[in-house]
Amino acid sequence: MSVFRSFILALVLALAAPSFAGEPAGIDALLADAIGHNLIAGGVVLIGSREKILFQRAYGRVSALAEARGMSTDTLFDIASLTKVVATTPAILKLAEEGRLSLLDPVVKWFPEFAGRGKDGILVLNLLTHTSGLDDIPLSSGAALQSAVEGAASQRLKGEIGSRFHYADLNFILLAELVRRATGAGLDLYAHACFYAPLGMSYTSFKPQRERCSATVCDGEILFGEVQDHLARQLGGVAGHAGLFSTAGDLARFCQMMLSGGTLGGKRVLEQRTVAQMTAPYFSRGGEVVRGLGWDISSPYSSPRGLGFSKVSFGHTGYSGSSLWIDPASDIFVILLTARLDYKKVHDFSKLRGDLSTLASRLFAVPPELEEMAHFHDE
Repeated sequence: MSVFRSFILALVLALAAPSFAGEPAGIDALLADAIGHNLIAGGVVLIGSREKILFQRAYGRVSALAEARGMSTDTLFDIASLTKVVATTPAILKLAEEGRLSLLDPVVKWFPEFAGRGKDGILVLNLLTHTSGLDDIPLSSGAALQSAVEGAASQRLKGEIGSRFHYADLNFILLAELVRRATGAGLDLYAHACFYAPLGMSYTSFKPQRERCSATVCDGEILFGEVQDHLARQLGGVAGHAGLFSTAGDLARFCQMMLSGGTLGGKRVLEQRTVAQMTAPYFSRGGEVVRGLGWDISSPYSSPRGLGFSKVSFGHTGYSGSSLWIDPASDIFVILLTARLDYKKVHDFSKLRGDLSTLASRLFAVPPELEEMAHFHDE
C-alpha cells in the first residue's frame, strides 16, 4: 500500500471514530437479539478490508443443546450455498483461464447426455447465472449424480434461455460434474489445489472434522460436520451447490483475494480480468435481476447488501445461516456465519443480514470517493 493510500485510509478511520465509537455495541445488540429470539444459537461476525480484519467476534453457542460449547471465532460452519461462489464458480473460471473450457461452450459439449433433448442453446454461462431454464429435481438415492444429469437432460425448459432467472441448485450440481469431466479430479481436490492451499485457507474443505463444527438442523435432527443439504448428502457430501465447510477467518482470506483482484500475500490464484468478469453484472427478468457469474448483485436474495453498500457490491447467502457481501467501492466485506435455529422466519433472518451490513458500512466503509482518490494516486 502506498504512503498516500495509507494516509487516506487512516484519515477516514480517524474522522469516523468519534461518530461511530459506540457502534460495535450495535453489532453485539443485533446478535444478542437474534439469539434471544431463538433465531440462532450463536454465530461469528467478521468485517474486513483488503488489508486487514476490522472486527471479529463470536456470540452464543454452537447449537441449542444444553451442553453445547460456546461459539469461537475459529468454529467451522456448513456454509451451504456459499459453496457456489467459494468453490464452484472460481473453479469454472480458473478452468476458463487455463483454456480448458469456455463460458460460451454449449453444455451439450460436456454432457453428451443432453444431445437431441432440445437444450443445445444452454451455455456454461447460463448455468453460472441461473438462466438455463432448468429446475431442481429429486435425485435417485442409488445413483444420485446420474439421475441429476439425466433429469436435467430430460426435463422441459421453463422460460427462454438467458432471460429467465430461476435459482436452481441443479445448475451448480452440473457445474461440479463439469469440473470433474474437464480435470479428471473432483471439485474438492481441484478447489483445494487452486485456491484453499495457496490462500492459506487451512480449515476449508468438504467432509470436515466434526468436533470443530457448529450445528445445523435438518428435519428436527441436529447435525455436526455433516452437510445439511439433502441433495449434497445424496451426492456424497461433495457437490457444486453445497457441502463446503469453512471458518470466518478462511472466508476472510477469500474475500481479501477478491478485493485484491485475485491475489493474496503475493500469490495470484485468479487473473484480475477473471475477477472482474466474475463480478460484472448480467441482467435478466428485463433488468430486474442482476447477477454476476455465480455471485449475487441485486436479486430477491440480496438481503446482505444492506443500505450502505454500493451498486457494484456482490455476495451470496447460504440456507444454513451463512452469508458474505463484498463492496470493492468502499473496500469492505461482511461475513456472517450462524447456528441457525428457526428456518421459517425468513424475513427475520434477511433483516438480520441486512441490518448487520448496514451497521458495518456505517462503521468501517471507506467513502468511495476517497477510495477512488487513493486508487488513482496508486496508479
